[in-house]
Amino acid sequence: MSRTNGAATRSISTRMVDALPAGREGEFRDRDLPAFGVAVEASGAKAYFVDVRGERIGLGRHGALSAGRARRLGAAALAGGRGDPPEPPQPTLAELAIRYMREFVLVRCKPATVAQYRQTVENHLLPALGDLPVGAIGPGHVADLQLRLGDRPAAANLAVATLSRLIAHAAERGIVPAAANPCRFARKYRVRRRERFLTAAEFRRLGAALDSLEEDGGVSAHAAAAIRLLMLTGCRRNEILTLRWADLHARAGELRLRDSKTGPRTVPLSPAACAVFAEIPRLAGNPFVFPGRRPGAHLSGIFAPWRRARERAGLEDLRLHDLRHSFASRALALGESLPAIARLLGHAQVQTTARYAHLARDAVRDAAARVAAGIGEDILLPAAPLAPAGSAAQDAAPEPGAALKACAARIAAAIGEDILPPGGAAAPGPGLKKSR
Repeated sequence: MSRTNGAATRSISTRMVDALPAGREGEFRDRDLPAFGVAVEASGAKAYFVDVRGERIGLGRHGALSAGRARRLGAAALAGGRGDPPEPPQPTLAELAIRYMREFVLVRCKPATVAQYRQTVENHLLPALGDLPVGAIGPGHVADLQLRLGDRPAAANLAVATLSRLIAHAAERGIVPAAANPCRFARKYRVRRRERFLTAAEFRRLGAALDSLEEDGGVSAHAAAAIRLLMLTGCRRNEILTLRWADLHARAGELRLRDSKTGPRTVPLSPAACAVFAEIPRLAGNPFVFPGRRPGAHLSGIFAPWRRARERAGLEDLRLHDLRHSFASRALALGESLPAIARLLGHAQVQTTARYAHLARDAVRDAAARVAAGIGEDILLPAAPLAPAGSAAQDAAPEPGAALKACAARIAAAIGEDILPPGGAAAPGPGLKKSR
């Protein structure tokens, strides 16, 4: 590295500028174009400049501008000999997407969300709009993007929502005007939710298919147990596959998940679920309930065993996530409340669970009949004598979480009767003993 007029010189690149230490003022000039350089402020901000006829022209801040683009602007200013500072160029959508992924998505989002963002950006946004400056993207471009994905309405809606977040991120940093988001004019495609719920007979077929596949070696004991627990707990797939033995608290009859889509949560375990856990073989040295192929890793997926199970059960249209929907459906059929089901499913808001409300009509009618029958016994027949004050019936305090555990037990017991072999749901819950 050499020095020109007191400033260090080197070949300026985006990677080199990224690596410059913050908090220490200084200037660095380009070795091949000495009039062009980058200045580091005490605040840590980095800005490109070019000296034209003794006058310094600011080219733009690093981040909003790449080193290569800044060098081209500087060379153009030198060639034209203009003393007026050029308009700071806006980054292309591709450049903005890299910045958004680095500054926001990778920092704040969970791995599954990161993968979803990356897939949407790489497969849909960059091929259609990647080379355009952000400020040049208008409502017409958004409409063309929607039309391009018209045969996949869910993907089209996700692409537009992701584009809107990218441009909003640019507006927060002053790269584009706050009111310049072209996605505000876009109308979402109507997406018809796919609803598939297992009937009691289908639960029985799927349980029998798992039993037979496990017996003939078609699926491993771990994969079969994972699928059974998805049916018996209503958990999300990764909540089960990433489960550690330390997360299982047998005496309390619950799973204490360190993380989930909505943060840490507790999952009550029914006797049927406890029976499944009791049969899962442990792998020495692996902390995960469902070990993967690599040492110390967890099972990454169960789609192949799941495909074999649903094919043998004759349920080819069934998705793995439909097991979670079926858990909620069975809960509603048993008359459980939406708030209780929301807690069992780990929904942050009851409104998310409300999508199942239309399934509760029969359950509501039955509940109304039970309530009215109970009231009718009180108002139409002679009243029973009141229990004396301070009696055990009045003073007994319910165990914390007992109602939710009872709710989980009722649901899983109903499902367990369909999917577990006779006597399987009767295995002890507290103090589980592994039989293998």
